[in-house]
Amino acid sequence: MKRDAYERHLEPMLLELNNLARWLATTGKRIVVLLEGRDTAGKGGTIAAITGKLNPRQVRVVALPKPDPRERTQWYFQRYIAHLPAAGELVLFDRSWYNRAGVEKVMGFCSPEEYETFLRETPYFERSLVDSGILLLKYWLAVDQAEQETRFAERANDPLKRWKLSPIDLVAREKYRDYGKARDAMFEATHRPFAPWVVVDYNDQRTGRLTLIRHLLDHVPDYRLPDEPMQLPPLKHKPAKEHFRGPVKPIKPAF
Repeated sequence: MKRDAYERHLEPMLLELNNLARWLATTGKRIVVLLEGRDTAGKGGTIAAITGKLNPRQVRVVALPKPDPRERTQWYFQRYIAHLPAAGELVLFDRSWYNRAGVEKVMGFCSPEEYETFLRETPYFERSLVDSGILLLKYWLAVDQAEQETRFAERANDPLKRWKLSPIDLVAREKYRDYGKARDAMFEATHRPFAPWVVVDYNDQRTGRLTLIRHLLDHVPDYRLPDEPMQLPPLKHKPAKEHFRGPVKPIKPAF
């Protein structure tokens, strides 16, 4: 999809996302969005598109690093619970507790017993979230290996994107099929009517973003509130200018 077409379709959805945020603030509802998928699928770009015009105090992004030694001794879900939304908040997880069913399983970072326990406990954990009133949306961003390789090469050749490549990413290139098998097992164990998985084709990232955002908006209860026009009263004085009378002054313009 060309950029101008993408931006033309995205613009009205940004307004809808703002309406959604107003609805959350007014009703006190809570939303959790999980974004999972292969490396380079497009999670970061999607999160940027969703959050770009929203209040960062209300809409939070959670991208946790690997657990520290203390966290490794906790109940697996414990460190994620601290990041769940309060009333009126939207939280997007850039990878989530499903790390255990994906990278930890494929790369051998958890034991077979820990993996099986995760698959068994997750539906109960998510049932408790939904029963508490959280609207839970789980997305898998799908990308073919040929397209993934193109994106890996782009990251390797672009100094501004090279930070996105990690040693695990390089190993993951050889485990494409293993990740697919782990994903299918994850779907089988955790796809439930109260917390279904939604797969979005991300071979074209712009189309994928639009599709995901449209799905998100369409699967939230009626979030439209009456428009409340805002009019700023006129100032009671002539607009003032900045004056710095102390020792601190603005630096000289660079351009």
